[in-house]
Amino acid sequence: MKRFCAICFVMLFCVIAIANTPKDANPLFPISDVYSYGYINNQGKIIIEPKYDGAHKFFEGLAVVEKNGFYRYIDKTGKHTGDTTFTYAYDFSEGLARVKIGGKLGFINKTGKIVIPIEFADAGQFSQGMANVKSDNLWGVIDKLGKFVIEPKFDFVDGFSEGLAMVRSGSWVIGKYGYIDKKGKLIIDTIYKGVGKFSEGLAYVKIDGKYGYINKSGKFVIPAKFDDGANFSEGLAYVKENGQYGYIDKKGKFAIEPKFDVASSFSEGLAYVRVGGEYGYINKAGIYAVELKLASAYDFTNGLAKVYFYDDEYEYQWGYIDKNGKTVWETSGYYDEDW
Repeated sequence: MKRFCAICFVMLFCVIAIANTPKDANPLFPISDVYSYGYINNQGKIIIEPKYDGAHKFFEGLAVVEKNGFYRYIDKTGKHTGDTTFTYAYDFSEGLARVKIGGKLGFINKTGKIVIPIEFADAGQFSQGMANVKSDNLWGVIDKLGKFVIEPKFDFVDGFSEGLAMVRSGSWVIGKYGYIDKKGKLIIDTIYKGVGKFSEGLAYVKIDGKYGYINKSGKFVIPAKFDDGANFSEGLAYVKENGQYGYIDKKGKFAIEPKFDVASSFSEGLAYVRVGGEYGYINKAGIYAVELKLASAYDFTNGLAKVYFYDDEYEYQWGYIDKNGKTVWETSGYYDEDW
């Protein structure tokens, strides 16, 4: 089976909170029968038979699928959108999707028409009407007509979130981060070793080896005192203190005390956590909704979460569970994490 690899333009800062993903009234979920990929509905019924070498989740009604090393889009009936295949294709966001032909990227609409030329060395998805792109080794920002609204002048610029975008001055290794507004003006100086996207009015930043949270004026609302931090989601953010993860509110007070080896952001009211070698899901009161029994776990989206199970021989199986921990669909064999 071919490995279906998602090619990320940046690993550290491209994560968008699942909590901001629109609810799908008719969700479909990728599955694999070991040799090929298809889709089920939220009842576990196969809707699109496994026949692809790889499959992404659906976004805005379309999903990326791979066949014989080329990528294209399908709708929820399995019908292809457009006749063009691509070297790689990405999920739709705000009506447009990044596609790669050869070594360059551009954008298509939902009919498959190229609406922004395939000419960029790298690119992010559209957010708040704009997309970050790389041209001549520098990053800038374009609108949906492909026109630069912020000229390429940054070593890196991320996508916009809540009106601000992270920028980097210097290399990945020694660079420092700050934030610009939609006119390209530096609003928060590039003084931080690491930052997150603004979410629910706050962003985590790393300075002097510790994580804290700032507001859009650059003022610390929660002091930099944690060993790790993440974006706020559904009113809480996970942080690390004394080797364990817990959850804080927007005043920096622990809502769930640190007691987990691994934690994740809340999505649809639940968050996966790990204690020792097993994963489960907690609610915002810190109570287990799904007990610690899973080999691995992922965020809930549209009512289901992808998980790994342990079988009797402690080998992996995977599938989907609902919020009560009930298995909706499962298989044995391989799968690709990147969808």
